[in-house]
Amino acid sequence: MTQKPDHGQAITVSNVTMQYPSAPSPALNNVSLDIQPGEFMSFLGPSGSGKTTLLSLIAGFVNPSAGTVSIGGEPIDGLKPHRRDLGVVFQNYLLFPHMSVFENVAYPLRQRKLPKAEIRERVARALALVQLDAYAERLPKELSGGQQQRVAFARAIVFDPRALLMDEPLGALDKNLRGEMQRELARIHRELGMTFVFVTHDQEEALVLSDRIAVFNHGGIEQVGTPEQLYYQPESLFVARFLGDSNVFTGSVDSTSSTFVSQSGTAPLFPEEAQQSAANVLIVRPEALTVSPHTDHSTGSFAATIREIVFTGSNVTVYMEFSDGTPGVAKLPATEAAALLVGQSVSVSWDQARQHLIHEDGTQA
Repeated sequence: MTQKPDHGQAITVSNVTMQYPSAPSPALNNVSLDIQPGEFMSFLGPSGSGKTTLLSLIAGFVNPSAGTVSIGGEPIDGLKPHRRDLGVVFQNYLLFPHMSVFENVAYPLRQRKLPKAEIRERVARALALVQLDAYAERLPKELSGGQQQRVAFARAIVFDPRALLMDEPLGALDKNLRGEMQRELARIHRELGMTFVFVTHDQEEALVLSDRIAVFNHGGIEQVGTPEQLYYQPESLFVARFLGDSNVFTGSVDSTSSTFVSQSGTAPLFPEEAQQSAANVLIVRPEALTVSPHTDHSTGSFAATIREIVFTGSNVTVYMEFSDGTPGVAKLPATEAAALLVGQSVSVSWDQARQHLIHEDGTQA
């Protein structure tokens, strides 16, 4: 991994609650979170889960009902947004239509009354970073959507903010351009080493970009972890289901036989898994499954019937129904899926190392 420049500052959220007067329940309920210096932290969750509210609290657009926010160890509660020294990028670019690209990017520097020579130098550096050097004299209307968003990024980082906050900044872009901008954003983060806080409801986007992700639900944080931790070791059914597809089996641990017993089938467990006697949910990701066009009733093989086969480009998604009616999904290479047919009875198995046990109440087993 490339080492990042040491330009970022930590952001600490401590026991923050946000209760809007007209709302029946808090938008945020006693939320705490530590964002590390130079980290790319994403807030991920469905609409209304609290992620944008927390970003707004950090930015200073709203004040918490309770709790504190600190940046670089310094409490910022009560500070106006412009006094917090934070860059902010929104989904709508909010560029000044009558100003050139140069003047849009220079605007926060002119507000800070920096010398003209320093403004020219900083704007040139910011435009070079977003690869828009040749577009300095153009107006926003002469740019594509992706180019306008790059201008917005340049304007947000030109004054060397303590952190960059982004509220679904790629949401208005089409799929191909969005993928391109994701790569650009990752490159900019690597080069700057600045603390980035990124709000999105797009699971794939969060997995691609983030050092860590905070998953929000109903005004709280369900889990914080690396993309790998959240995907392969979810601590709740909500996280497992929100971050991609999952095969979910409800049952119980039989420590005597070191198995997980469900109505869909029986799965072998490692010795350390067999000690998790309170676990009652087994989770397996779709790409871990092997689907064979024959029936096998041995331990570790689950009987299912194929209900739908969908070609998705890079692989084939196979939707199934296990013997007890539990839905299942597998993602297979096209060569493996070629022998499968809708309505066919199959055996489903997986590598034991790729399964994960949790409690039904969402706490780690």
